[in-house]
Amino acid sequence: MSFHVDGKVIKAQIWDTAGQERYRAITSAYYRGAVGALLVYDITKHTTYDNVQRWLKELRDHADSNIVIMLVGNKSDLKHLRAVSTEEAQTFSEKEGLSFIETSALDSTNVEKAFQSILTEIYHIVSKKSLASEETTSEGPGEGTQILVGGAEASKNRGCCSM
Repeated sequence: MSFHVDGKVIKAQIWDTAGQERYRAITSAYYRGAVGALLVYDITKHTTYDNVQRWLKELRDHADSNIVIMLVGNKSDLKHLRAVSTEEAQTFSEKEGLSFIETSALDSTNVEKAFQSILTEIYHIVSKKSLASEETTSEGPGEGTQILVGGAEASKNRGCCSM
C-alpha cells in the first residue's frame, strides 16, 4: 500500500490478524519492527471493544515503545445498532494516548483517512528521528569532529593524560 505524505511516496506493509485467537501465539513476531498499529473493534459489538484493552497490552508488552497506535471503531454505517458510544471510545483513546477514528469498511467512510493519518504520524516521527540522528552523527565527538579544549596550542603541548 502506498500513500503520499508531504510530497513523498510512503510504502506501508499491512498485516491483519483479524483479532483471531489462533494468531495470539505468533503476534509477538508481528510486533517486532512494527511502527504503527490499528486496533479495530466493531461499534455494534461491545465484546470486541472490551478486547481492545487486552490487544493494547499485547502491543505495549511486545512492540517498540514508540509505536503509533490508532483505535478504530468500524461499522459506523450501522449507527442504529451501536453498542459502543463514540464518547466512550474517544475518552479511552485520550486516556491511553491513542488517536481515534470511526470508519465503515462497507461504504469506505474514513478508511483511507485512517491509514493516511497513522502513516503521516509515523512518517513525521521517523523523519524527526532521522534528522536528530544525522545531527548527532555529524556533530558528535568521534565522528570526524575535533574538539579542542583550551585551544590548539594547549593540545600540542600536553600528553593524553597530563594537566
